[in-house]
Amino acid sequence: MSNQARHRMGELISEIRDHQFKYYVLDAPTLSDFDFDVLLIELTALEAKHPELREADSPTLGIGGGFATSFAQHDHLEKMMSLDNVFDLEELASWFDRVEKEVEKPTYLCELKVDGLAINLTYENGQLIRGLTRGNGTTGEDVTLNVKTIKNLPHSLAGSKIPTLIEVRGEVFFPLAAFIELNDGLEEAGKSLFANPRNAAAGSLRQKDPRVSAQRPLSVVVHGIGAHEGITFESQSNAYEVLKSLGLPTSERFKTFSSRKEVQGFIEYYQQHRHDVEHEIDGIVIKVDSLAQQNILGVTSRAPKWAIAFKYPPEEVTTKLLDIKVSIGRTGRVTPFAFMEPVKVAGSTVTNATLHNASEIIRKGVLIGDVVVIRKAGDVIPEVLGPVIERRTGNEKEFVMPTHCPECGSELRAMTIGDVDIRCPNARSCPAQLRERIYYIGSRAALDIDVLGYEAATALLTAGVIVDEADLFDLTPEKLSTSEFFTKKDGTPGLNGEKLLNALEKAKQAPLWRTIVALSIRHVGPTAAQALATHSASIEKISQSTASELAEIDGVGATIAESIIEWFSVDWHQEIIAKWSAAGVSVRQGEIAQLPQTLLGLTFVVTGGLETFTRDSISETIIAHGGKAASAVSKKTDYVLVGTDPGSKLAKAQELGVSVIDEARFKELLAGR
Repeated sequence: MSNQARHRMGELISEIRDHQFKYYVLDAPTLSDFDFDVLLIELTALEAKHPELREADSPTLGIGGGFATSFAQHDHLEKMMSLDNVFDLEELASWFDRVEKEVEKPTYLCELKVDGLAINLTYENGQLIRGLTRGNGTTGEDVTLNVKTIKNLPHSLAGSKIPTLIEVRGEVFFPLAAFIELNDGLEEAGKSLFANPRNAAAGSLRQKDPRVSAQRPLSVVVHGIGAHEGITFESQSNAYEVLKSLGLPTSERFKTFSSRKEVQGFIEYYQQHRHDVEHEIDGIVIKVDSLAQQNILGVTSRAPKWAIAFKYPPEEVTTKLLDIKVSIGRTGRVTPFAFMEPVKVAGSTVTNATLHNASEIIRKGVLIGDVVVIRKAGDVIPEVLGPVIERRTGNEKEFVMPTHCPECGSELRAMTIGDVDIRCPNARSCPAQLRERIYYIGSRAALDIDVLGYEAATALLTAGVIVDEADLFDLTPEKLSTSEFFTKKDGTPGLNGEKLLNALEKAKQAPLWRTIVALSIRHVGPTAAQALATHSASIEKISQSTASELAEIDGVGATIAESIIEWFSVDWHQEIIAKWSAAGVSVRQGEIAQLPQTLLGLTFVVTGGLETFTRDSISETIIAHGGKAASAVSKKTDYVLVGTDPGSKLAKAQELGVSVIDEARFKELLAGR
């Protein structure tokens, strides 16, 4: 029996370590938190039964993040503990029993368990000097510069009673609305999407270039204290009041209770309302409020005895996998997806869920006809977790990745060496790619033509009104009359047609960068397009540039440069440029509008909300007047334009001595004064 136990413990340790590495270092977990906890619980039980077999570096004795990375390592002043978990009210009752056996009439503080990245912030004499990830609890990764880009985190503490030293523990998270917007932007740029907000937060914070972190709308909430000098606290709730008075972002959703029943009510309330919160939560944290009682209860090697995390079960349902189909994207990428019997999960009904690629289907062991477990990962993206094997009937069948495009019949293949995706090479006439490209032209990221939606794009192509995107700006009422979608029942021009023609005429005057985005060059999204437009000023100059010249442009780089060179090497792509140019579409920077170049040679960074400009329009205004709209403050920045609720860019400008201006002064510069 001991040999069996030793073998199983070895398997568990290896599997747990592998998942810890993917979670803490790669920021790409392949196992749900719940399933990981199941493995850890099994290992803990085996070690309790066979203590002589426990390894000195067992995952049950540590916190799990002790892996070497490319980030500098730094010790925490005081060990940063993890939390033990319970998964039902019976386990919670056992924790209550242990606590109340040691201390008399405890008051419990309950707060939301934010599903983000744990962070340790050190302030000396009121100044933020260091930000560390949890790491192994003793040593973390130094992400100070990245942390300083978080908008709601102060670099200096407020108030009259500033502690000489304080370590503040918290959680960095990605707001759900911002997460959806980020993934939309990544998809537009042809980049890989984040699976959930936690991955997005971790991936954004652990960027080697803080400028990337600064572009991500991260937020933080603080919930604990480490080492501290020159300041005292009576309780956890008192600590939160003090932290708030110092200007630190604390949660407004914590409450204190004197009874188990009240704690249970808090747990049940947020289990029903977890989707009403602006960030992901995966449970409730219950703490003994009194610090004196916390000291009596003490800690284990990895977690405090005075706190526990009640973990909510992930929102999972089962449904039948009717088929696995593939979709063809605007750049030809083939993506398999699950087509299922409709099922409601996380508040919405889903029929489709992505399966990413063929290897993911094999890894999960999913067969067509399976009853599968579905979860809305991050409460946003539907995900197939795997099959319910015991419900198989024997009629299930394996999915075979198609060898030919389901829409045009072209043979599918990897387009470049090392490309994990297969693609349809028939870019010019594949109906799926055409639909997706036409639809993308009308998207907010490109020419922002509301009436050019998916239905309109399909109608234009189905009726043969256009052959491809090159024909889009040559549309006339006569051409549209051949499509029922754009005409009335009597055959006269309909409202859809009038709106589309007016919108296309307006789109011709869009800034050059939007035209570049609309070309669907692989990897070229709004950020790269703006950099190209600012530097080159015309599509003609971009097309004549070498790969090395393009790669040197700030915001472009080698990968995007190669994609640009490849795109312009195709003859029919040149036809698109020629036809659009002849139709009056902006293909040169000067054609945006004949505006005075009052900002020529000046670089601006904008932070905070402005009264008369949106985020897009301020960038367009700067570029249209000859300036450069940058995303990060550096010594090369000429002005930082500050609006309401500015972020950390203001502090960076002050640190570097960059000129800070308000909206009124910006308008003066715009007018040449």
